[in-house]
Amino acid sequence: MEARQLRPAEQGIDHPIVACVQMEPHVGEKSRNVQTSIRHIEEAARNGATLVVLPELANSGYVFADRDEAFSLAEALSGGKTVETWTDAARRLDVHIVAGIAERDGQRLYNSAVLIGPSGLVGTYRKLHLWNQEHVVFEPGDRGVPVFDLPLGRVAIAICYDGWFPEVYRRASAQGADIVCVPTNWVPMPAQPSDRPAMATTLTMAAAHSNGLMVACANRIGTERGQPFIGQSLIVGGDGWPLAGPAPQDREVILYAPIDVQRIRSGRALNAFNHVVRDRRPDAYDSTTGNGGTQPRL
Repeated sequence: MEARQLRPAEQGIDHPIVACVQMEPHVGEKSRNVQTSIRHIEEAARNGATLVVLPELANSGYVFADRDEAFSLAEALSGGKTVETWTDAARRLDVHIVAGIAERDGQRLYNSAVLIGPSGLVGTYRKLHLWNQEHVVFEPGDRGVPVFDLPLGRVAIAICYDGWFPEVYRRASAQGADIVCVPTNWVPMPAQPSDRPAMATTLTMAAAHSNGLMVACANRIGTERGQPFIGQSLIVGGDGWPLAGPAPQDREVILYAPIDVQRIRSGRALNAFNHVVRDRRPDAYDSTTGNGGTQPRL
């Protein structure tokens, strides 16, 4: 599948637009990273985007030498310079932004993502499933999978390795999410065949299809302290097929796709008999899987 930049303003699309920014943060260079992100957000807004997704840890970089370095780069969300800068951009450009950030909460550190709108911070997601050396830097997320009601639809967030766990997407779907925004730092997976699509993109397509969710993944590129990242950002429709991407592995790019909430919701009915949310059988398996025993919002 060829990566492309869909420019919605030139396509006559009348739905809200999500943009995924594939960029290269540099560890420790917060000011540079944030200013780079602002330039990309501005470009996305010029091309009609109303929701912009940035990579995981977009402000700090990813490969920390140790917890002390991560702590020095982390910020409290309230009053933090990065959130203030992104909020100013959201207000000025009239967009919503989902972006990865190293969050400091007292003495605790979280690999988090913020949802920011024109009026300020809407909500926060903390990564539930930590990857590799993240275990010695961050605490695991403690806020579940919140869903935020926005004018453009119901938005949930996951971060990188969270996408390996079907329960995250099922939980979002059961709470009525329409789109899951995924700030991510995908790395090469062990035993990945060179002639096959990346495991991350395959899992994203499967999760979108089986839960009737649009999924917008913004990955990073480059090599940081010896760790390569694979790019291949993509946006997947609620039917599981890519709307934009996967992007190239080695360059910055912005992907765009329309958020057609009516199509996402109606597409969960596969035929006259089958519906990917209603067909669940909690009587046959653990009812807490994905929705905590509550009834899904359709």
